[in-house]
Amino acid sequence: MKVHETRSHAHMSGDEQKGNLRKHKAEGKLPEAEQSQKKAKSENDNGRSVNGAGDATSEYNEFCKAVEENLSVDQIKEVLEANGQDCSAPEETLLAQCQDLLFYGALEKCPLCGGNLICDNEKRFICGGEISEWCSCVYSTKDPPRKEEPVKIPDSVMNSAISDLIKKHQDPKSRPKRELGSADKPFAGMMISLMGRLTRTHQYWKKKIERNGGKVSNTVQGITCLVVSPAERERGGTSKLVEAMEQGLPVVSEAWLIDSVEKHEAQPLESYDVVSDLSVEGKGIPWDKQDPSEEAIESLAAELKMYGKRGVYMDTKLQERGGKIFEKDGLLYNCAFSICDLGKARNEYCIMQLITVPESNLNMYFKRGKVGDDPNAEERLEEWEDENDAIKEFARLFEEITGNEFEPWEREKKIQKKPHKFFPIDMDDGIEVRSGALGLRQLGVASAHCKLDSFVANFIKVLCGQEIYKYALMELGLDPPDLPLGMLTDIHLKRCEEVLLEFVEKVKTKKETGQKAEAMWADFSSRWFSLLHSTRPMRLHDVHELADHAASAFETVRDINTASRLIGDMRGDTLDDPLSDRYNKLGCKISVVDKESEDYKMIVKYLETTYEPVKVSDVEYGVSVQNVFAVESNAIPSLDDIKKLPNKVLLWCGSRSSNLLRHIYKGFLPAVCSLPVPGYMFGRAIVCSDAAAEAARYGFTAVDRPEGFLVLAVASLGEEVTEFTNPPEDTKTLEEKKIGVKGLGRKKTEESEHFMWRDDIKVPCGRLVPSEHKDSPLEYNEYAVYDPKQTSIRFLVEVKYEEKGTEVVDVEPE
Repeated sequence: MKVHETRSHAHMSGDEQKGNLRKHKAEGKLPEAEQSQKKAKSENDNGRSVNGAGDATSEYNEFCKAVEENLSVDQIKEVLEANGQDCSAPEETLLAQCQDLLFYGALEKCPLCGGNLICDNEKRFICGGEISEWCSCVYSTKDPPRKEEPVKIPDSVMNSAISDLIKKHQDPKSRPKRELGSADKPFAGMMISLMGRLTRTHQYWKKKIERNGGKVSNTVQGITCLVVSPAERERGGTSKLVEAMEQGLPVVSEAWLIDSVEKHEAQPLESYDVVSDLSVEGKGIPWDKQDPSEEAIESLAAELKMYGKRGVYMDTKLQERGGKIFEKDGLLYNCAFSICDLGKARNEYCIMQLITVPESNLNMYFKRGKVGDDPNAEERLEEWEDENDAIKEFARLFEEITGNEFEPWEREKKIQKKPHKFFPIDMDDGIEVRSGALGLRQLGVASAHCKLDSFVANFIKVLCGQEIYKYALMELGLDPPDLPLGMLTDIHLKRCEEVLLEFVEKVKTKKETGQKAEAMWADFSSRWFSLLHSTRPMRLHDVHELADHAASAFETVRDINTASRLIGDMRGDTLDDPLSDRYNKLGCKISVVDKESEDYKMIVKYLETTYEPVKVSDVEYGVSVQNVFAVESNAIPSLDDIKKLPNKVLLWCGSRSSNLLRHIYKGFLPAVCSLPVPGYMFGRAIVCSDAAAEAARYGFTAVDRPEGFLVLAVASLGEEVTEFTNPPEDTKTLEEKKIGVKGLGRKKTEESEHFMWRDDIKVPCGRLVPSEHKDSPLEYNEYAVYDPKQTSIRFLVEVKYEEKGTEVVDVEPE
């Protein structure tokens, strides 16, 4: 075996760094000076200092010193074992546990998971156990439950020099209550330096920092961090900034101060770093620790490093030498893994590949780390002379990483999640759309060689370009360049759906509160972001976040996977008219609607009448129609078919641009689950609205990308329509009976202005006016149907969002 390259920054454990805390000591007596000092202390009847909490803390510090000097490691373990405490931690942790136990009393088990409680940095007690195999326990408290019984003292300790001191605290009645550091002072113990023009004056921040436990320094000597204006980075900064960078000190934005004060806890410095990419080491910052706007820039600029099951990881550079994934007996030796444990704030991925290279031995590539943190990743590329040895090592590593065997997983997808182990991301054999779709430089060439109508060609160009898919995944935080989340197997997507549906039912049936609710949500969030690796994993807290970051995110990833399969690899065939080829694969007819036609005028009227500005922060965005496309798809009921059904309405449907290709290719799919929030409150239904304003919220992308699409579809509501003003408790009956539903919003379209289209299709076009349902959770009316055969996409409306109050002036050329 030959090692080409090794970059492993795995840190040594605490034991390796510090050595053993101490060796077994001979038992001895306390120094005479210390004994006399203790005797001189004034004590009350219970042996406690009469001067309150301050003296109790001082007494505890002296007690800790005596325990450290007089008890051996073996005696400390005996004490912990006798009182039912865990003894598997490093020695320095065991010492702290023993000191706390002997002075304040033995800790009870964690009320959430039954694990062992430990003190975390003198600020709180946390649990070292697991909620499940996916998530470490999230229990924390400043006042942990303790056993109301005397501390059990082993004989070896009873015979030690400090036995009398220990006995003083054996009785529960004599124990003081432990006072931990206050979380209300986030900057306690910190020295902070300020530089540059901040949004608030330096004097303001000096008072704020001191009020929150910190101090301000005019120099960078001995500081915790330097807070600077972002402009300092662009200007190159001053000698103060250069000095801080040379010393490797954290340099952060003002947002770190703001967020730490608001959250009453010092936030991770690396999340607000503004200059580490300029440092000599180029150390980088994990994307989950970056400011979201900075992370978005890196994400959109990043290339996908592995496009699918046969993709050689880009960093190996072996693809440049004709490298291919090794395949034997029907197995592809390429695995990707993910772990997200929010209880431990852990979010990592792992890549393992066997790669064949012409005229070379078999190569094994291994990488483990955080997205965006390559310099600190564990990475190696090894050349193996013996093929069987390489296969055995690959299988061994798979078992080490997952706790499971390789072949049962690869052949039958049998896997069982193990605590603290990675879980496989089941990649499919194809090319992910972020790699296979057209890049910005290819779009113009592809469009120029396209035989389709120019308007249609431009539309297909949008659907076959990387941009809309990269933006969609970036907005969801599901855009790791190391993992192809747009090329997953149906089995993996099904597993995601099952985990989501199982949790939705749990939320409906279990009414947990407090830390039990926190644990339930943390467990699901860890599961979810292990299955769909996120650059910004978060602990979901309520059904609204569940809808946005799980249900809607899953639907987008599912639809992008469909797009990846249809688009395939367009990287090298722009001169062969790939746009026409993909258009033909769609199995549909798309035509631009004449702007002088009655249909076009009707659609523009319907949009303008039922639209209200989209609001982003304090800015409102209007919308204008650019083009309208008529759609006839083999996967969608034709207009003639839908006209045979009763109670037909032309309605607006909101959709991300990244989901459009799937809608045209396969038709609408019902919502993935039922949640009491707009879009999901009617269960697994296809939901539309009579207000363009509602659809525009989904079609809106970003301020810097003003183009989007709205869908107009005909929906047959059936003979019977049920109206709701609140989320129905039972959506399963609606799903089974396929009853048409109308959710009544706080605003409605003026009914006197409605009209018919194509003889018997109602167009609920009318001014938006207040309804009588002022307490409805819906702002606008929503319509739900449960059978995809009851909906027919008729038009795609290309729109442009424009900031209201600004006027665009066209300058005529001279």
